[in-house]
Amino acid sequence: MGDRQDSQKKRDKYSLRGRVYERIREDILSGRYEQNTELKEMAIGEELGVSRTPVREALRQLELEGLVNIIPNRGAYVNMITAKDVQDIYIIRSMLEGVCARWATEYITEEQLEDLEETLCLSEYHTKKGNYEKLYELDSLFHEQLYRASNSRILNHVLSDFHDYVKRVRKATIASQGRSVKSTEEHRAIFEAVRDRDAQKAEELAKIHVKHTIECIQGYGLEKIL
Repeated sequence: MGDRQDSQKKRDKYSLRGRVYERIREDILSGRYEQNTELKEMAIGEELGVSRTPVREALRQLELEGLVNIIPNRGAYVNMITAKDVQDIYIIRSMLEGVCARWATEYITEEQLEDLEETLCLSEYHTKKGNYEKLYELDSLFHEQLYRASNSRILNHVLSDFHDYVKRVRKATIASQGRSVKSTEEHRAIFEAVRDRDAQKAEELAKIHVKHTIECIQGYGLEKIL
C-alpha cells in the first residue's frame, strides 16, 4: 500500500512540474516576457498557485532547452528565440518536414488520412472566412497530424519543438491573407501527394512549403515580429 502511495505521489509531482513547465514555456514563446527578464520563483509560484519547488524544477528543464539562463546566486532569466534562431529553425525544418512527408507516404493510416483531410477542409473554410485565429490552430493541427503520420517519435518530437519555437512568427504569417490562402493550398498539395503515396513529390512539396514561409518572413522583417 505504501509503495503504491509513494508511486502515486511521484506521478502527481511530475504532473505538477509538467504543468508548470508548459505554462512558463508557453509564456516565453508567446512573447509575454522580454529578453533577460528575471523569472522569480516565488512570484511565478504565487501566480500558478504552487510552491517554489515545481517552479525551480521547471526552470531547470527550460534551461536545458535553452529558453532560460540560470546564473548561480543571481537568478533565472529569459533567453528568447532570436532572429538567427528563427532563420536556423526554418532552414532545418525545410529538410526535416520533407523527410516527414516522405515517411508519411509509407506509414500513414486510412484513419490518419481522414483526420488530415478533415483538418484541411476546415482550414479551407476558415481561410475563405478570414478567421486567422482558427487558421493558426488548424495549421498547427495539420502539421502535428503529419508529424505523427511519419511514424517516428524522434522526428515528431524535434519538429513539434521547432513548431513551438516559432509560434509568434507563424501567427504573423498566417494573419497575412495572401500567405494564409497560399499556405492552405500548399497543405492541400502535400496531402494529395501523401494520399497518393508519392514519396518524392510529398517531400519536395513539404520543403517548398517551408521555403515559401521563409520568404514571407523575410518580407515581414523578423525584427518587427520578434
